[in-house]
Amino acid sequence: MKAIVFDRVGGPEVLALVDVPKPEVRAGGVLIKSHTIGVNFADTRFRQGQYAVPAKPPDTPGMEAAGVIEAVGAGVTNLRPGMRVAAFTSKAYAEYCLSPSFMVVPLPDSVSFNDGAAFLIQVLTAYHLLHTVGSTGPGRTVLVHSAAGGVGLAAVQLAKAAGARVFGTVSSDDKVALAKSSGADAIINYTRDKFADEVLRLTDGRGVDLILDAVGKPTFEEGLRCLAPFGHLALYGRSGGATDPLNVATLSPKSLKVSGFSLPTITRNFPDKTRESAERCFALLREGKLKLHIGKIFPLAEAAEAHRYLESRQSTGKLLLIP
Repeated sequence: MKAIVFDRVGGPEVLALVDVPKPEVRAGGVLIKSHTIGVNFADTRFRQGQYAVPAKPPDTPGMEAAGVIEAVGAGVTNLRPGMRVAAFTSKAYAEYCLSPSFMVVPLPDSVSFNDGAAFLIQVLTAYHLLHTVGSTGPGRTVLVHSAAGGVGLAAVQLAKAAGARVFGTVSSDDKVALAKSSGADAIINYTRDKFADEVLRLTDGRGVDLILDAVGKPTFEEGLRCLAPFGHLALYGRSGGATDPLNVATLSPKSLKVSGFSLPTITRNFPDKTRESAERCFALLREGKLKLHIGKIFPLAEAAEAHRYLESRQSTGKLLLIP
């Protein structure tokens, strides 16, 4: 089968399309013929050798795919060949991938393979940031950084669906309209305006209850400044670099909370919670309260170009690969 492989860590140029053996299904797992593969910022860090799970070249990036189950391993009773599914996996940049059965989510007939691959990591990350890590509902205010990105667009819509007042930040004026179309009450270009000042103005000096931050260093300190009393900043990425060390004592005057989040904490340890949250979000898709924005689709052979585009910070929504 065809797969993207890198024999050393480095820039996008290390990614190459090569022939590799088709994987064999193992007990407790499924073999999936991929129709669409999701591209995530974590894939670029994995390629660089900077991800939490270290790369072992020759290695293949990718953590999610949507397709059709080709085979199931011994002990798998809840899935069968021919089922349309989305899956959390590894080495996803390939024509076939393996996944443990508990990390496979059946796709409703109404959800395309493209939407299935765009759904898993970004929508469920947004959902659990809002409803597991944090608390979101009527009367709450939420600030979503990178509001034109895949997680950001989903988070704005999910927070609005829950009844919250939602602000978003973007890195350029070109992204304002898209972020605004997702339902945000206000969008701030944080490269031009001090977002903390604007948030405090919009909330009459109170601040927001919850901040979802995937940027890190450029937004972290200012985020703390515009949190409301008992506010919570959830850090789930560092596309702008690692934050400076935090003096926990500085949280005390407003009784603030800072937490970290990684979706695998849910998917690897709480499969029932994963399925339940997916069903809730599929329902929002059916009701038209959640729409997935596919920013760009690349052939699998152009994975390097997809990484360059993602790292350029010009991309919006979800990037996909088609085998």
